[in-house]
Amino acid sequence: MSATADASCVSVEDRGFTLGDGVFDTALALGGVVFARAGHVERLLAACAAIGIVLERQRVEAALDAALTPAPAILRTTVTRGTAARGLWPASVGQPTLVVTTAPWSPALLGQPARLVTAAGRRNEFSPTANLKTLGYLDAILAARQAAEAGADDALILNTRGRVACTTIANVFAVTGDRLATPPLTEGCLPGILRGLVCETAPALGLVVEERPLAEVELAGADAVFLTNSVRFLRPATALDGQPLGTDWWAIDALMAELGRRVIAECGVALSGPPAG
Repeated sequence: MSATADASCVSVEDRGFTLGDGVFDTALALGGVVFARAGHVERLLAACAAIGIVLERQRVEAALDAALTPAPAILRTTVTRGTAARGLWPASVGQPTLVVTTAPWSPALLGQPARLVTAAGRRNEFSPTANLKTLGYLDAILAARQAAEAGADDALILNTRGRVACTTIANVFAVTGDRLATPPLTEGCLPGILRGLVCETAPALGLVVEERPLAEVELAGADAVFLTNSVRFLRPATALDGQPLGTDWWAIDALMAELGRRVIAECGVALSGPPAG
């Protein structure tokens, strides 16, 4: 893993380190181009603004440019409030800390089926950070540990009403006939970049998108369930709590093919990997 930053190291007094006071974004770069770059940058800046961090777009763009290489890479952009005097809300702060780290990416990550377990913890859809990729990720980490201990690949996280919110790293879609159902942001999920691209792409493929509350039991009765993530794109879910899920994956394959065409148009290289079905 490599990194670009405004400084060679991050202070032990940085609020991202001491308090988790910051946000982050994860994107995929292919052929030296960040796929859906504008969406990733705009979401990151919106998250910064939501928690009161003033960050210039030019700094983010320059940090991304400095991190890019021709090799396929996962780019994580982390922003913290920087260093400040003690106290939860300091009277003044210095410059925000901005770091971009890179890690190798492989097309083998695409299309890997996921077995899910229902997480014991709940996502608070009323939290002001429910729709932000904040540094405080411990709830998701513990849910991921639960999944690993159960021999599963990811954990389905419900909100306080017992409805589907997300998984530890992805948005959730249920396919029934020609309809895609996914929770709205008010249910506590993140505004995933791939989630948005699926919602944008689906109508041209004859699919109707419904952003609505989604009961967990609906996943069991769906033709297919898939997860969206900027690194893995579309991932079919094959089981939930040991019970098999639907395997009618034609919609997943159609969406992946269209997203692949978008990658070629934007990045100039093919997004290759095994088909879902």
